[in-house]
Amino acid sequence: MTSTETTTIITRPALTMPGTMTKTSTVDQQQNPLLRQTELPPFAQITTEHVVPAVKQVLKEGEEALSSVLSSCTPPTWKNLVAPLEALDDRIHQAWSPVSHLHGVADSEALREAYKISLPLLSEFNTELTQNQDLYRAFQTLAESTEYPLLEAAQRRVIDNSLRDFRLGGVALSPEHKTRFKAIVRRLSELSTHFEEQVLDATEAWSKHVTDAKQLRGLPDSALTQAREKAKAADKEGWLLGLDAPCYIAVVTYAEDAELRRELYAAYSTRASDQGPHADQWDNGPVLDEILALRHELSGLLDFGNYGEYSLATKMADSAGEVLGFLQDLATRAHPIAEQELAELKGFAATEFDRTQLEPWDIAYYSEKLRQHRYAFSQEDLRPYFPLPRVLNGLFGILQKLFGIQLEIREGVESWHADVSCYRILDADGELRGSCYIDLYARSGKRNGAWMDECRQRRRTEAGIQNPVAFVNCNFAPPAGGKPALLTHDDVLTLFHEFGHAMHHLLTRVEYASVSGINGVEWDAVELPSQLLENWCWEREALDLISGHLDSGETLPEALYEKLLGARNFHSALQMVRQLEFSLFDFRLHLEYQAGGDTNQVQAMLDTVRAEVAVIQPPTWNRFAHSFGHIFAGGYGAGYYSYKWAEVLSSDAYSRFEEQGVFDSATGQRFLKAVLEQGGTRGAMELFVEFRGRKPKIDALLRHSGITT
Repeated sequence: MTSTETTTIITRPALTMPGTMTKTSTVDQQQNPLLRQTELPPFAQITTEHVVPAVKQVLKEGEEALSSVLSSCTPPTWKNLVAPLEALDDRIHQAWSPVSHLHGVADSEALREAYKISLPLLSEFNTELTQNQDLYRAFQTLAESTEYPLLEAAQRRVIDNSLRDFRLGGVALSPEHKTRFKAIVRRLSELSTHFEEQVLDATEAWSKHVTDAKQLRGLPDSALTQAREKAKAADKEGWLLGLDAPCYIAVVTYAEDAELRRELYAAYSTRASDQGPHADQWDNGPVLDEILALRHELSGLLDFGNYGEYSLATKMADSAGEVLGFLQDLATRAHPIAEQELAELKGFAATEFDRTQLEPWDIAYYSEKLRQHRYAFSQEDLRPYFPLPRVLNGLFGILQKLFGIQLEIREGVESWHADVSCYRILDADGELRGSCYIDLYARSGKRNGAWMDECRQRRRTEAGIQNPVAFVNCNFAPPAGGKPALLTHDDVLTLFHEFGHAMHHLLTRVEYASVSGINGVEWDAVELPSQLLENWCWEREALDLISGHLDSGETLPEALYEKLLGARNFHSALQMVRQLEFSLFDFRLHLEYQAGGDTNQVQAMLDTVRAEVAVIQPPTWNRFAHSFGHIFAGGYGAGYYSYKWAEVLSSDAYSRFEEQGVFDSATGQRFLKAVLEQGGTRGAMELFVEFRGRKPKIDALLRHSGITT
């Protein structure tokens, strides 16, 4: 989950763990670390050979547990039906979560193979579960029983969501259609994995070795140092450039050599496609075509008109028309301002640099020149003030002020890489609320972008409360030249965003896993806490906590702060129409997809949306969709609009902090109690109203974005 569309790849530490790679028996729980019920995964003991046996074992246990539940739940109650099924789900999750995580942060060929074998097994088991008529009837009977009204609201929510998921899982289909539905789900899981892996492979396959320093004029010292160290690691002289985000962004933003910018832009924007330097080698075109066709077919089996309508079954938005109206309204407001911003940029480039035509690979470069001209600073000027240790300590301080929690390092925790750290989260009473792994640097074998994921979910067990555990992942430039990692302000925003997700997962008080933390939360509301937390990155009092010059320790100077604040909405309309372009493309693609239609529907829809919304038109060979992992591999299919939808909520929620004081503890506690602790126990709108006292308004989003019409 990330607030930006730019993503990164980047060191593939293989699964090199202590011990021998001994094959593990499917029933030898003591020897297979993935089969142990532990507070934290024993990462140092996991090898790829543990994966498939562990998955087969927990699924075998799952089948036995399901049979036992169905034979004993007469009549069905929470205790004999729902509770054992939740324990079963947690058993599978504890075995699979470390594997899924390692696939994203420490990829290897051996792990890929084990992952690909396991994923269809898990998919088939889950589909069988949701299509089980006896289980469905048991839940229906419980929902109609005298016990149901006496249950906690969270328990009733679990039952209601389960009945919905049975229907969305095809429980009412004919045997023939169930078989087809199951095959589609299995194939979709395989395709999304393949899509992501091809993007990773295409990204890592490209590099440019530079020996002439003149080609790199304009690049900041931080980028040059990273490129030099990459070359050294590859036993080369000079510098080695790649398509990882820190390098790519640095080149297209600062490199004076237009041809170098064009070369990286072309390689980056054609990854995993039929175009560019590796054309057809990892082409995701057929993959995304098949994904769309299967999603459409699946939706039809469930009597939805299309996948766009199907996706709304688990979201806040009531209809496709509401989503399109929301996006088009924002586009109408932002587009004229974006056109003005682009015209101004073109005028500046022509006047100051005699550049009469701007290509797509010129936009970031001349935008940065204009930013420096207007505000006399750049993101690179901020790096010395944001050494990562200071930022983290400041972030923890802000979380303490807002929510009364403390984060303490956990020593001796097993992890997958030396750069990973783990923290425990304690509340104001010293109670352990959860733990959080933090993996922040770009390296080979680590997938694009920034995201938070679940390691353990909060739930009540027979032994007591199982505390939640989160993974926070970013792709920042790692430490270099003996200095700590230095962040840009954009990096700081990304870190805060992902920690917002982590707080949603870790601070829940719900005791039922399927509605604790981020679980059960409508997908178009799940970005509320993450986007909300970003706002403190702009506050003077907060910046005094997270900034400290690398050498002097001085917090961000007032003059630089004023420049940062002044530039906050620099080209905000251009950024907004780009996000709207992605959102409309995604939603309309799934809404208007035609089965058996033109095989070029993806690019045709992207071109249509760009003609209506975009003010910057990319070249015809640009293949953005082929690496758009959010919608083809990341769970945002027909839901990318959620970022803007939730931004209305987060901006309006933050306006309450602005009214009461950005560090007002009562307001922080109110958000903690009304939203973070509640998880998915109630509808997101109901929780928002509990916090804000009314339904959300769009005014704050427009004001924070600097868009007034």
